[in-house]
Amino acid sequence: MKIDLFDDDELFDDEPPAPPERPPRQPRRKRRGGGGGETAKRILVALPWIVFAIAITVAGGLVFAAAMIAIGVVAIGEYAGMTSRYRPLVIPAYVAVAALVVAAHFGSAFNVLYVIAATFPLLFFFAARGDHREGATVSLGVTLLGILWIGVPLAHAVFLRDLPDHGAALLIDVLVGTFVADTAAYATGRMFGSHKIAPNLSPNKTIEGLIGGFVIGTMGFWFAGLYQDWLSGVDALTIGAAVAAVAPIGDLFESMLKRDLGTKDTGTLFGPHGGLLDRLDAALFTIVVGYYLSVAVVY
Repeated sequence: MKIDLFDDDELFDDEPPAPPERPPRQPRRKRRGGGGGETAKRILVALPWIVFAIAITVAGGLVFAAAMIAIGVVAIGEYAGMTSRYRPLVIPAYVAVAALVVAAHFGSAFNVLYVIAATFPLLFFFAARGDHREGATVSLGVTLLGILWIGVPLAHAVFLRDLPDHGAALLIDVLVGTFVADTAAYATGRMFGSHKIAPNLSPNKTIEGLIGGFVIGTMGFWFAGLYQDWLSGVDALTIGAAVAAVAPIGDLFESMLKRDLGTKDTGTLFGPHGGLLDRLDAALFTIVVGYYLSVAVVY
């Protein structure tokens, strides 16, 4: 058979036909109810820290105050790492947070206010140096945000623990309510969540998780105070509802900061579960609310 070298049809006559194109793969649907294992991991990771929180709360006094200072130092260190490009003033931040805790333990709310007032000249002294003078406004603002976000709640934790007679029990109740609300919100959101609350801040937060966390967190606080005869059921539900309502605000506040700073976790203290601030974000808000409601309702 004579082949014409210029006849393309005859030249490729014997080649096998091209295989048919495969249809594009459809993305797998996300399974509902798959958060049980992750929820259990979160609880297991938190267990040693729950024991630690109970131990220092029971000890109280200087032990508790020293523990708050240590927590403040670690938290400020994580915050400084997150905001490093804005050159936070780390040394005065450490000093201010420690001073807030000391003032809360040995003094009163007025002494805490004095420390906050004294923080401004301290920050100015460090910011006026040559290496911090450029961009000083941003540096001062970022540092002050960290001091207030971390130091003021830790001072209120000392105030709450130092309340006469029932301070330790109330602090544990607040922490239990916070932990239960946070865990319940995560679990119910994974199982039933479909309506996003604030996708621009935290894409995984849902209305269903918010409702589940509020209801279960309120009942968690109520159950924690069930055998405390000085705390009525109505008072427990009142404080518990406030704690459960404020907990997601603390969570969303930290999510806003992390999204703005372009970081997934605040640190690596808890391995894949993030840093200390990732675990304390809700408590930094609920402890303040828990203290003032405890004073108003119990005392």
